[in-house]
Amino acid sequence: MMTLGLAGMARAQTAIYGEFTAAKLSAPNTSWMYGPTIGLYHDSGHGLLATGLDVRGTFAGRGNTNGAYSSETLDTLLGGVRLAVTPRVLPFKPYGEVLGGFGHLKTGQGTARTSSTKFAYQFVGGVDFTILPRLDWRAVEFSYGRLAGLGDSFVPKTLSTGIVFRLP
Repeated sequence: MMTLGLAGMARAQTAIYGEFTAAKLSAPNTSWMYGPTIGLYHDSGHGLLATGLDVRGTFAGRGNTNGAYSSETLDTLLGGVRLAVTPRVLPFKPYGEVLGGFGHLKTGQGTARTSSTKFAYQFVGGVDFTILPRLDWRAVEFSYGRLAGLGDSFVPKTLSTGIVFRLP
């Protein structure tokens, strides 16, 4: 009987989201890149904490993105685990994530041009605010990541804001 009561307290939530993302590399002479981040997460939890999974894609670029040598792009497809604090009586939800997957980076000019697809990982943190019963504003999200094998110069950091739609 106690098991049935605890199972009833577990809450699951699936959501889709879209964000506007600004990305910056640590390399010198690189500009901010801008573009969308889209994703899906599924959380389940008891009480104050929820754990879950997140899958997302980020498509950031700057300049001439048709392949000319003056363009810069950072595209990632990542998935991983998340932990969210879910105070039911307050309209906000801070969260953190650890994600891994693939990233494609194109930057530089001439002989210094880099265009490579590598293993990528990110540490993500942010805060969602409830606007309506199924709609949240992702007020701020920051990530710090790395593309393996490209050295310390290509450490992407992102800053995002967007909308989260929690599915029924």
